Amino acid sequence: MNQQRHTEVIVVGLGVGGESVAGSLAAAGVDVVGIEAELVGGECPYWACIPTKMMVRAADLLAETRRVPGTAGTVDGVHPDWAPVARRIREKATTGWDDTIAVDRLTDAGVHFVRGRARILAPDRVEVDGVEFTASRGLVVATGTTASAPPIPGLAGTPYWTNREAISTEQLPRSLAVIGAGVVGCEIGQVHARFGVAVTVLESAPRPLPAEDADAGELLAERLREDGVDLRLGVSVTGVEHRDGFTVHLDGAEPVHAEQLLVATGRRPAIDADTWVALGLEGDPGSLPTDDHLRVRDGVWAVGDVTGRGAFTHVATYQADLVVADLLGRGAGDAEYHALPRVAFTDPEVGGVGLTEQQARDAGIDVAVGRADVAATTRGWLHGEGNAGLIKLVADRENDRLVGAVSVGPTGGEVLGALAVAVHARVPLATLAGMIWAYPTFHRGIQDALRDLRADAG
Repeated sequence: MNQQRHTEVIVVGLGVGGESVAGSLAAAGVDVVGIEAELVGGECPYWACIPTKMMVRAADLLAETRRVPGTAGTVDGVHPDWAPVARRIREKATTGWDDTIAVDRLTDAGVHFVRGRARILAPDRVEVDGVEFTASRGLVVATGTTASAPPIPGLAGTPYWTNREAISTEQLPRSLAVIGAGVVGCEIGQVHARFGVAVTVLESAPRPLPAEDADAGELLAERLREDGVDLRLGVSVTGVEHRDGFTVHLDGAEPVHAEQLLVATGRRPAIDADTWVALGLEGDPGSLPTDDHLRVRDGVWAVGDVTGRGAFTHVATYQADLVVADLLGRGAGDAEYHALPRVAFTDPEVGGVGLTEQQARDAGIDVAVGRADVAATTRGWLHGEGNAGLIKLVADRENDRLVGAVSVGPTGGEVLGALAVAVHARVPLATLAGMIWAYPTFHRGIQDALRDLRADAG
């Protein structure tokens, strides 16, 4: 017979969202059981956001060093070495992929931590290794997503990489083929190329970052090719072979040979059919449907990537705050995603917020567009080599508000902050145009884009 334990709230999955919910509720005096089968903190601190940015920083330093001649003197060659990068990821970012610090942080807050794989039996019951937990106030599902590989003939069973293997590797391959030119494929592909790896990126769409604005993707494509990435767009992968390395077969094109293969084709919700049924949901399993308060149903909330609202740490923590407020009866506001910001930390950085131009047009909005060339701004001219970029504003003519924006450039993600505020707060375009924009900054390019927008709006 199973052991039983009663609690107020059960949190299944302790990635950034679940960890935030569990810790905040416990700090407020709620009896919380937090369950995690892998590492507390989830994908972001161990295999995604944090270690990848260490990789990007190292690769950017190499690129900047190569830009010294003609601007700041000479250099006696650049000699890439992956060892310090791998050591920094292992020792500083992940502490050897050990979550002791994160677990202690939770337990110190009062969370009853359980290491194991949870089986959700009902909206108020969860079983872990023969122990059954019941919740009197609620269940929070924060099980995240897992890397998803397409059903390519020959791929299954081969030692291909996902983001996890690419992050934890101690040694770079001589050559790397990447299937997928989304954020993961572009960031890791560019990093490897800058460290001297022969990189080929394969993408079925006509540009990298296909979910982002077309102009941003085309600009990034130019930069990737300048870094030596063999970027093959609009191609279809028909099969994979693994013998002494990988061979990726393409429809109507020569195959690609590489020592290692990275599959970066997206992620799927970590929800199985049994869990779906146990929560009383109909249809096929997928992202958990939630209302404006992140409720799946009475007594059940979802938070993070599993909600399908964007696989971003900032979305998970935003949702966590709403769930905590709702559970504590603090009158949480509704979840809003109209100004969701996202950044690809490539060089140049590609930031976007709200709708792309195409999404706005598809939504039936009467669109006006304004653009500014970052390289042509004063700060871009001062920056010199490596100054490629774009600021693009997408406005609703009828409401005279921004519904989306793009910021590409050396600090594209930082410039995006001002644009995210404008979209989120629905700031009138006249108010933005009447601001004082600091000179000479990259973000002053927003003023140039506003002037162009006014010309387009007539």
